[in-house]
Amino acid sequence: MGILSWIAGKNTLYYPGCLTRFALVEHLEKYKRILDLLGIDFIMNKEDRCCGSPVLNAGYEKDARELALKTFQELGKKGIGKIIVNCPACFKTFNQEYKNLVPEWNIPAEHVTITMLNRLKQKPGLIKRKVHEKIIYHDPCHLGRYSKVYEEPRKVLKLLGYEIAELPLNRENSMCCGGGGGLKANNSKLANQIALKILNYAKKLGVKKIVSTCPMCFSQFKENFDIEVLEFSDIVLESLKKK
Repeated sequence: MGILSWIAGKNTLYYPGCLTRFALVEHLEKYKRILDLLGIDFIMNKEDRCCGSPVLNAGYEKDARELALKTFQELGKKGIGKIIVNCPACFKTFNQEYKNLVPEWNIPAEHVTITMLNRLKQKPGLIKRKVHEKIIYHDPCHLGRYSKVYEEPRKVLKLLGYEIAELPLNRENSMCCGGGGGLKANNSKLANQIALKILNYAKKLGVKKIVSTCPMCFSQFKENFDIEVLEFSDIVLESLKKK
């Protein structure tokens, strides 16, 4: 066994994705802090490229393939055997698209809510405070319908003491926030109208808070909602910190 084979798979990479890295820096730091508090060993790559999701969705498969290959080569050099990612689009791209773009791709990606749930079930003492209130959880398209991750975020919220108020359209029937697919950039009025439909459903529930695990959904809701909009890291970090 060569030295390169020996080190392969040694490290876990936290990959925040472009939107979190460049537009939601505060939440990038929160996720790093959460992983530290959970006792997760990870590294970050300052040279992270875009996962290629926007490029692939725009139809530029050749460019997406080149991005994926360069990413695979770089992660191999760093001995990455697992990726933890908070962006649902990146999560889907790594787990579903990369095996078609790069046949040799063998690095599994885990959404951070799955990481959180597994560790909190192992060590419930990590939860320093519980919040006994209702909250709305919105299923992002790429995490829900495309990746079938529905229960893990809800189970984390319940472990933290929250009671989940379900939107009429949830899980596989959840509405898109309106921010993805290039719609926000090309027709912001329509994108906002879509988000406001979810707002109207939320108002009828009489719940004061909504949380999303998707940076795109969070940004879109934050712009439109007149109830408190939270990113998943906001909630988890507050429950892990000592009073």
